Amino acid sequence: MKLSSSLKLGAVAIASVALLAACGSNSSNSGSNKQVLNWVETSNIPTMDPSKSVDIVSSGALNNVDEGLLRIGQDSKVRPGVAKDYSVSKDGKTWTFNLRKSKWSNGDPVTAKDFVFGWQRTAKPSTASQYAYLLDHVQNFNAVNKGKMAPSKLGIKAEGDNKVVVTLSKPQSYFKYIVSMPAAYPQNQKIVDKYGKKFAATSENAVYNGPFKLTGWTGTNNKWTLAKNDQYWDAKNVKLSKVNYQVINDQQTWLSQYQSGKVDEIILDGTQYKNFKNSKELNMRNSASTFYLDLNQQKQAIFKNQKARRAISMAINKVDFTKNVLADGSQAPTGVVPQDFVKKDGKDFADAAYVKAGTEYNLAQAKKLWAQALKATGKSSMTLNLVTDDTPRGKKASDYVQNALSKLPGLKVEANNVPFNVRLSRAQKGQFDVLVDGWIADYPDAISFSSLFTSDNSYNYGKWNNKKYDTLVANAEGKDANDTNKRWTDLVDAEKTLMTDQGVVPLYQLAEPQLLKSKVHGVEYFPTGAQWDFSHAYIK
Repeated sequence: MKLSSSLKLGAVAIASVALLAACGSNSSNSGSNKQVLNWVETSNIPTMDPSKSVDIVSSGALNNVDEGLLRIGQDSKVRPGVAKDYSVSKDGKTWTFNLRKSKWSNGDPVTAKDFVFGWQRTAKPSTASQYAYLLDHVQNFNAVNKGKMAPSKLGIKAEGDNKVVVTLSKPQSYFKYIVSMPAAYPQNQKIVDKYGKKFAATSENAVYNGPFKLTGWTGTNNKWTLAKNDQYWDAKNVKLSKVNYQVINDQQTWLSQYQSGKVDEIILDGTQYKNFKNSKELNMRNSASTFYLDLNQQKQAIFKNQKARRAISMAINKVDFTKNVLADGSQAPTGVVPQDFVKKDGKDFADAAYVKAGTEYNLAQAKKLWAQALKATGKSSMTLNLVTDDTPRGKKASDYVQNALSKLPGLKVEANNVPFNVRLSRAQKGQFDVLVDGWIADYPDAISFSSLFTSDNSYNYGKWNNKKYDTLVANAEGKDANDTNKRWTDLVDAEKTLMTDQGVVPLYQLAEPQLLKSKVHGVEYFPTGAQWDFSHAYIK
């Protein structure tokens, strides 16, 4: 899932965490009229269309206003959503979900047909969903997604109003996580057809089946509200009356708002973290996310040369950047797949797949490699365009990378700090030379990262292409899918291949120090996926 370079992340382990306050509150705030949480994002919502959401801001909102067959719960275990229970066939290919009676925010019943319609809409090519590939194990997905087969042939069917049956083309051990994601949410066809291209373009142009409903969002404004959805099947256990959001991307403004009580949380920058290190309201949020550089091979031929890609990586001192510039607990990466994310028999995936040359700093070697790559192009100098977010963290990355790369012979770097949604658009259109990109795992499995860099993945913005890598990932998803040991080896070898060939340049593994008001309880955090769940939160 796409990350802004300054977005709120959470707990230390692959688990959800109930954020319980560490110190007392000055007032009880227990009355229902005071059950209001004030939250902050550093970027606006790019879209509220479940089929088109690709980023952490949209997904975070969707996770609280909509609900799939299952929801992510504590310890990364799924819990019932619209489906009250489910079963899986012995061969792992048929998943049957029994639905509870539930409603949309307009009072319409949520039925099995809503899931069928939603999945078909995500899969069909005219929707152009970048996340459609999450359904690639569903029978006939590839043919449907390429327009060679009608959406009705997708392997999902409704048996009456309250049963969804999904047929997979091959087993997928983590499919239970897939059905909890926005791309697999139900969609009300009546509403989608009513608004057409304007569906979910504003809060009024959609209906919601989750704990809250979105209000006050025009599609471009910097304030919106999640209001309690009284039609939600478990509304009686939703304590908050609303969650007020506002966009703040100036750190001092954010801190002032927090200290004055106008907002209930803040993600600290490095300087602020140092000042509040001993606060009882401090929570360190280590996440399953990595920021890295995409090098656009279609726009700059020099990036087809492995020496050029390695030179870019070796010119950047990741340890210095994380320790002395970010200084917020973020770590220098050992690869793309984060540390402490996936383990097998006590062995950390990141350690097993570590390739020293993929992340080390060696400016002298970087200069040699760049000079050789530049000479091969027949040029003596060149200028590259660097695109990053306009958030505080994005600007720090921009300044540091620009300065580091300017030390390479004959290279000039022009930096462009742009809003998050603009960065996403430019990435999708290939309008960059070098892009500071970020990804948070959608579910607790290394494949959430590994799948990004296959030749045909829509998120492979740099267009790196490696047949060995593609084969290893395909084996992990195909012939070795049910063999834990072989699948682990496939993915470890894929990561080694990515780093040996320097397909991308890992920059940092994100961690964020957060202050949370002591009156706030029960907010659930997930280090993968949508991150925040307010359905059990309350003020006391």
